[in-house]
Amino acid sequence: MPRYQSIVVLTGAGISAESGIRTFRASDGLWENHPVEEVATPEGYYRNPALVQSFYNGRRQQLSEVVCNDAHKALSDFEKAFDGDFLLVTQNVDDLHSRAGSQNLIHMHGELYKARCQDTEQVFDWHEDLTTQTLCPCCKQAGNLRPNIVWFGEMPLEMNRIYEALSQCDLFVSIGTSGNVYPAAGFFAEAKAAGAETVELNLEPGSNASQFDRSLTGHATELVPDFFNALLG
Repeated sequence: MPRYQSIVVLTGAGISAESGIRTFRASDGLWENHPVEEVATPEGYYRNPALVQSFYNGRRQQLSEVVCNDAHKALSDFEKAFDGDFLLVTQNVDDLHSRAGSQNLIHMHGELYKARCQDTEQVFDWHEDLTTQTLCPCCKQAGNLRPNIVWFGEMPLEMNRIYEALSQCDLFVSIGTSGNVYPAAGFFAEAKAAGAETVELNLEPGSNASQFDRSLTGHATELVPDFFNALLG
């Protein structure tokens, strides 16, 4: 197996599904029984902030009931042992990668355990419920804190850093992603254009699986440890 110097890993809902966190959208187009437009767009939030806050309160509470799995742990262990450049980019808003010990980590779609002031853009660690009456720690205004989640129509976080890493990597690995949500679905093409090998690890082939150099199917808790242990030899 080639000796890689710079690796970028992208993870999606499939890696956390085996911890009991349901994937982003059910086959009926609903997200936890809500139309996505109601709870995952800025327009939905402005129309009914109480509903959106309640929705994310429920998702935040669910996180306390799950634990990181062997796939999360394998990525953390690999990062510690690998002596090259390593960046883990996740589309997931849970904290399971952090709990597993991953350090060089970007939450491109935000984090459930963070809240953001709509006036100052200051971000706070936040594990409690949010309501329209919650006072913001920085501006002291009620209702100014929103979940620090990237909704549809908003720009994902740290994109410059992600594209810089993609332009320099020699291996890109996509784990548990559908290949349907952009810009993340285009990351493999950016890496390939830079000369990197591209690998998909997925329960079922994603929509762009045929364009990867390799596509391996199976459970993340088995595929990910096997693949990354093999990289270490």
